[in-house]
Order: sequence, then C-alpha cells, then structure tokens
Amino acid sequence: MANDDLDRKIILVVRRTRLQELVARYNTVEQAKFQAEHLGLDFSDFLQEDRQYQHALKHTSAQLENHGRMQILDRGFLPNFLFPKGALVVVLGQDGLVANTLKYLDGQPVLALNPDSKRWDGKLLPFEPAALAKLLPEVLANKRPTKEIVFGMATLSDGQRMVAVNDFYVGTRSHVSSRYQITSGKVREQHSSSGIIISTGLGSTGWLRSVLTGASVIAGGSNKKATQLRESGFAWDSKRLVFSVREPFPSISSQASCVFGDVSPQKPLIIRSLMPEGGIIFSDGMETDGLEFRSGLEAVFNIADRSGRLLN
Repeated sequence: MANDDLDRKIILVVRRTRLQELVARYNTVEQAKFQAEHLGLDFSDFLQEDRQYQHALKHTSAQLENHGRMQILDRGFLPNFLFPKGALVVVLGQDGLVANTLKYLDGQPVLALNPDSKRWDGKLLPFEPAALAKLLPEVLANKRPTKEIVFGMATLSDGQRMVAVNDFYVGTRSHVSSRYQITSGKVREQHSSSGIIISTGLGSTGWLRSVLTGASVIAGGSNKKATQLRESGFAWDSKRLVFSVREPFPSISSQASCVFGDVSPQKPLIIRSLMPEGGIIFSDGMETDGLEFRSGLEAVFNIADRSGRLLN
C-alpha cells in the first residue's frame, strides 16, 4: 500500500442477510431453519443467499484494504455515524441499502455494488465486486462520472426537518382518515384521505407508481401526465417532486380537486395537520423514524439543499 493510501478512509456499508436476521432472532441456525420451514419457506435459498453475500463481502473487503483504511458499517448504525468528508463510501447492495446510505451523506460519492446480480436487478447497483480491481484506481483518481440524485425536504413549523431519497408519506399511523389542509400554488383545500405520497425522481417508479396505477385504473387512464409518470417515472436529477393524494374523500367539509401535481422551488407544497393524534410524516418507508404531525403543525415540502452522488 502506498503512503498516500494509509490516510484514505473507506467505509463499506453492509446489511444482514435473511439468514443472519433469522439467527439473530432465534439464536441458532437449527431454530432458524425450523421457523423458516414452518412458514413453508425454502431454507436452502436462505443459505445460498448468505453464501453469495459472504463471498462478495470477502472479495470486496480484500480489494478495498489495498487502497486505504477500511471500516465495515452495518446499516443499523447509519443514522448515528459521521461519515468523514473525504471518505470513499462503498455499499454492498441492495437498492434500499444504497438509498438509505445516501440519506446520511453530505456530498460523498457512493460506489454501489451488486452482491448477487442473479438475484437482485439493482437499478442503483451499476457494478459487481469482480469489477473492483479495475474500477477502484479510476474512482480514487476521480476519473469516474457521477449521477446526481435529487432529495426531497420536509420542514416543519416547529423546526424539525426530514430528508427523503425516495418519498414522503404524510397521514396517520392507522387506517383512519388523514385530515389536513393542503396548499399547492394558489389552490388551498381541506382533505380527508388515506394520506399523501410525495416522491422524488428516484422514488417515482416505486410507491408513487403504485398509487398512480390504482388511480389510473379507476379513472380510466384519462390523465396523460399521470399515465406517463406511472409508466416511466421521471429523472433522478429533476429539480422537482410529485405528490399524489391517496383515496381523497369529498364531503361537506372536505374537497378533492388538488390531488396530484408538481412540487418545485417556485411551487412548494404546504400541508397543515388537522389530526389531533396519530399524524405522522416519514420518509423512504421508515415509519419508526417518523416525525409526529399533530394538529396545528405545518410542513413545507420542497427540494432539499443537498443531493446524492452515485458513481457510474
């Protein structure tokens, strides 16, 4: 290892496999096997997935150790970990782990690796561990391009803030109606619905697509813009978000015309909670990390002041 490499910090972000999760829960492989087979699952597939991931991890670690001081970081420690400014951040798949890692970075580029391309499609995983020997010198010499990933930002009137890599959910924790006031441009309405999804470009082929698919079937696909978004989403680096209201209910006290549209620096989305209890805002499917959204609180949704960088 060259002297310059001695001070280079490399963070390798990893996750538990399904086998490791089961063993952590049931203490032994035998108990894990019993529980999996009791549910009618193929335990051999758990074993195969774990073998492949450990093989990819071993190969990746060996390559990274040749280029700096490597530290392995489990995904569970991401929220409390301070990434060094000049660190190379490497993520050993899947897509969700890449998105979750990007959320906690401040401009550091991410090198995302697919540990098992036969198992995972990996739209955020452009490389495999076998490519590292050739790839790493180019990455460390800043000779690889990066793709920008625009984030969303929620700013609450009590000072709390939350970033989304994929999307936000605004509504209630339970299945009761979510009640709120929504303002988009010059339109302001009071809603009763199943909540709102506010998506980035990266998340536009995920939860937003699901919501738009159901709505378009009911409406007969009459909205061309919604149909286009449902079919192809929008670019990861687009300086906009898209919101869609789930199951809006029109009544004497609630309206249902402002249910779909763009969010941009020129046109933020403003939502005021009318929920005395159970209201929540969470991002990227992480309800446990959500912010309480009680009556009177207002949330402004817009483009975040930072974005992610994915090495290509």
